[in-house]
Amino acid sequence: MVAQKGKDLLLKIDADGLGAFTTVAGLRSKRLSFNSETVDVTNADSAGRWRELLAGAGVQRAAVAGTGIFKDAASDAAIRSRFFAGEIGDWQVVVPGFGTVEGPFQITALEYAGEHDGEVTFELALESAGAVSFAAA
Repeated sequence: MVAQKGKDLLLKIDADGLGAFTTVAGLRSKRLSFNSETVDVTNADSAGRWRELLAGAGVQRAAVAGTGIFKDAASDAAIRSRFFAGEIGDWQVVVPGFGTVEGPFQITALEYAGEHDGEVTFELALESAGAVSFAAA
């Protein structure tokens, strides 16, 4: 992947559950991470006592985090209501030059902040809550 503008990484939500994704936030900083837990199957017969892992057996997850400003009042309301209801919904993360990650996520953190001479900002964290798909750009 060649250098891309950070502002082009988009966070989208399927607010009505019908598959029409809309951009919800003007995120100034964003992070998408993938993790996979390991399953250790090391035993007395392991060569040289080196750890052995079981391929494809660990739990995989994706996490999204960002800081920014809401695009509009409707975006703020959609995220806030989903957080307080504890809902799991479909989200998309569009990474330019890389692809689109899509799947069910739950909002695990929502924080608001503001300076007396600036705008209100928020921090958002999402955790995958099921199978996540990837479509290359």
